[in-house]
Amino acid sequence: MTPRTEGPFRVLPGRSDDEWLLLDVESADPTYVPREALPDVEVGNRVDADLSWDEGDPVVESPTVETETTFRFVRTEEPIFEAAKTCFETARAENEAMNARVTYNTDNEANGVVYTFADQPGSRDLFSEFRDGGKPLEPLVARAAQPDEVEPPFSVWVLDSTEPFVLVYIVLDPDGLLEETMQDTYL
Repeated sequence: MTPRTEGPFRVLPGRSDDEWLLLDVESADPTYVPREALPDVEVGNRVDADLSWDEGDPVVESPTVETETTFRFVRTEEPIFEAAKTCFETARAENEAMNARVTYNTDNEANGVVYTFADQPGSRDLFSEFRDGGKPLEPLVARAAQPDEVEPPFSVWVLDSTEPFVLVYIVLDPDGLLEETMQDTYL
């Protein structure tokens, strides 16, 4: 009998430009598949599919994109916005390694969720762990989708800068002004 795994999976960058990393949403188990098996997806998309192993190689069967959430992993020297710095300083003052806060637009409507994770020099590269699936982003995305009025797709930014923290910013409207600002600043 051919071994099978059922999705959903989160699409992440592979080890090369020729592959995707499919991270099981429930277990965070990784599977690398040829990029040609999922030609119409982007990093961060949540895909429902079945995986089977034929002679040791994974085969993607019946893939369907469930949500078009995108992930961007950016190392930058651009200044980090004030809400993220404040979020981190609050964590530092409380002697916590991680903190979160909701951001709001000028109409006082929630437009994003900031997470800051203190750098751990010499022991961990959190940016790489997020990008490679070792530290899954799924719980953060699921938490952002908790309020009844907020539904994916989102735009998730993972930024590594000169600041002493790694930033994960979940933009709630991937077609809105905040997303445009993030793209103009960090891409």
